[in-house]
Amino acid sequence: MAIRDDYVSGFLYSSSVESPGIDAVRKSIGYLASAFMVLLLLNLPLHAQSWSWPEKPENIKVLSEEITGRRLAGVMAGFTQGLGVHCSYCHVGVKGKGFSTYDFVSDENPNKDRARVMMRMVEDIKGHLQMIEPSGAIRVELSCNTCHRGLSRPISLRAQLDETFRTDGIDASIAQYSELKEKYYGTGAYQFKESLLNNFGYAILSENPEGALKVFKLNTNEYPKSGNTWDSLAETYMGKGDMKNAKKYYKKSLKFNPDSQHARDMLKKIKEGK
Repeated sequence: MAIRDDYVSGFLYSSSVESPGIDAVRKSIGYLASAFMVLLLLNLPLHAQSWSWPEKPENIKVLSEEITGRRLAGVMAGFTQGLGVHCSYCHVGVKGKGFSTYDFVSDENPNKDRARVMMRMVEDIKGHLQMIEPSGAIRVELSCNTCHRGLSRPISLRAQLDETFRTDGIDASIAQYSELKEKYYGTGAYQFKESLLNNFGYAILSENPEGALKVFKLNTNEYPKSGNTWDSLAETYMGKGDMKNAKKYYKKSLKFNPDSQHARDMLKKIKEGK
């Protein structure tokens, strides 16, 4: 069964409206907004477009075969917005060049079939959601952005850092953290929380103590007023047998968290030479 095109992207308006007159106005606005969104996302000037959406798109395998080019424009705009990508991510073409240079019909780009699988998956999940009693006045709707949040690969920041650590080492992970924070902080794509780096540091502590130390130092720079970040740094130094720095940072932990019994116990242990 083909997927309805009026809601699959999460970008278009609902097909349920108040009246035929309002429906017509919303459709006009939706078409214009969709077309301009595609152009903006591609960073292509309007005068460079010598191409127009076909009235009857070809090679449609998941969406309704009756979909028009104008409707398809909105769906595609929703994909680019939800995944933070451009048309060349799924289609045969080069980013920055005009649409006329693209082969939109071709299936050569493997991401196109991946997108089709994802679209069918979303439709299947929507069917399951309809069997759940809504927890609020408005039923939760599923779209690409629900999981992707503007990312082509919807994995967590922790998973991304872990992957980079396994393939390129701890320095690459730390550099990546800074790059991703610069690009995505405040967008909701990733959660830049104190616990993220703290958990990442402990996850690699046993196999790479020096790497974990770098992560904990980074966390103290990110959250300098957190007693917990200084406590983790102190614990790592203590594990290395560096009691001087362990004592220094446990004291700093107590400065920001005077109620930390753990820090007090560790300072007592260091003092007693245990």
